[in-house]
Amino acid sequence: MRLAGRAAAAPAVAVAVALAVTGCAAPETLSASDDRVQVITTTGLLADLVRHVGGDRVNVGSLVPDEADPHSYEPSLRDVRNVVYADVAFSNYLLLEQQSVIKALDANLDPDAPNISLAEGAVKYAAEIIPLVENVALDTVWLGLRVRGTGEQYRANRASDVYLSGTAVEGPGDLVAYLTESFGNPEFYVDSTDGFDAADGYRDDTATLPPDAHTHMSWAFTEPGVYQLSMGASLAVAPDERPVALGERTFTFAVGVDPHSVPGMDGVEVLDAGHADLTVDIDTGDLYLLADPHGGGDAHQQVYDPATTVIEVPNKALHEIPAGEDFRFLGRPGDPIFQLPQAVLGRHVHGEIDPHLWQDVGNAISYVELMRDTLIGVDPDGAREYRDNAARYIGELERLDAYVRDTIAAIPESRRHLVTTHDAFGYLAAAYDVRISGFVTPNPAAEPSLADRRKLAETIRNLRIPAVFLEPNLVTRSSTLTEVADDLGVRVCPIYGDTFDDEVTGYVEMMRFNAESLRTCLTEPAE
Repeated sequence: MRLAGRAAAAPAVAVAVALAVTGCAAPETLSASDDRVQVITTTGLLADLVRHVGGDRVNVGSLVPDEADPHSYEPSLRDVRNVVYADVAFSNYLLLEQQSVIKALDANLDPDAPNISLAEGAVKYAAEIIPLVENVALDTVWLGLRVRGTGEQYRANRASDVYLSGTAVEGPGDLVAYLTESFGNPEFYVDSTDGFDAADGYRDDTATLPPDAHTHMSWAFTEPGVYQLSMGASLAVAPDERPVALGERTFTFAVGVDPHSVPGMDGVEVLDAGHADLTVDIDTGDLYLLADPHGGGDAHQQVYDPATTVIEVPNKALHEIPAGEDFRFLGRPGDPIFQLPQAVLGRHVHGEIDPHLWQDVGNAISYVELMRDTLIGVDPDGAREYRDNAARYIGELERLDAYVRDTIAAIPESRRHLVTTHDAFGYLAAAYDVRISGFVTPNPAAEPSLADRRKLAETIRNLRIPAVFLEPNLVTRSSTLTEVADDLGVRVCPIYGDTFDDEVTGYVEMMRFNAESLRTCLTEPAE
């Protein structure tokens, strides 16, 4: 059954990223001497689905081990070795996995092996997708960086890097654009305090993003007035290729002054609310502003020309620099500073679609159908077995879907409020009539702020929520959720999102467990 022509020995490993050896359990080993079809997946959940479809004809390993977080896992050298031996690869993608996982997969997989992005491919099998709609209920504009387009003419792929670089700032003070990592550590993208050096290919004062992603940022200005920030973009198709220069544009900020009075810009459009991004289109090379000023989501995004648009930083964005070493890069404690907030604390690079499709069992069925057809293409001799296995498993999943629906329906409607560690259960909510009433942070790598904590407590108190839900693999990062629950006298119950552990080892078991945990914990009275 082993594919003809595959070498018995591993080819040279093309390690595209810095690989860290982790302390997690090692994945199953793929082998060139194994006659079965060798399958690599990014997560254990996907591996479980493949095993049900492939049966005895496949040997399956996953890059992210159980109990690890796919949002932050760094692949090991053993993981790369498994990729080298794979006949087919399945990732979830839609930016679910850490970019280093995707780079390790794409750089080391045999070019002839199918490399399937399930979340995107499953749409052809009737999977239903949910856009990520972000909260724009802030007093000032959210401003980030974004990449649009595919870069097909440059042969760009999901492992390519797009560089967005500040090349110059003109204005009355300094401009610092930064991302607040977990625990408050800043990562600087643009910092005019130390000048600009673009001679090395825009690598100073630079943000690096994968294609079709965006990131939130904070923007700080030390003095009121008009600032003009020049930004350049380039695209590195592969790690060993020189970046291709794209466009360069200048963006204008009105900081604490009337945005309609900017010299040389009559009849300007002003961005003063909602979500906006300084955007590079890697298909055209253009840089522009892409904004959703009224909070309507993707359907309401508009392109704004930087030459006729002013980003307003109003006087209500004026703050005093807090005391403490963490904020010294902004100036001295007590000094005034204008700041557009990051809005989402912690690294939060993502795409436009919620990637957690499997929380709706109907979408898991679509994954199974795509896996079935992919395995048939790789191993036509096993077509009948793959079809039979998939049909049996789909029947089991259809019964699971009904069980989850009936179990959650037993919860009184007024109590179907889900409060979790991070925003990973939108599909569960949409498919089974549960309301996402709150989460500690939008992303599990983020360290919650005091405002996050206050909002969480107020939500639990106002809705009289009897229980909150914690993903077991995030226990070590869940102090805010458990402390707030303890203060309010509510239960902390388990729920599984991205990964398995020793207690829950398969997808069907996970979904049954989650439904039962919700029913048990939410039907009991609040204290």
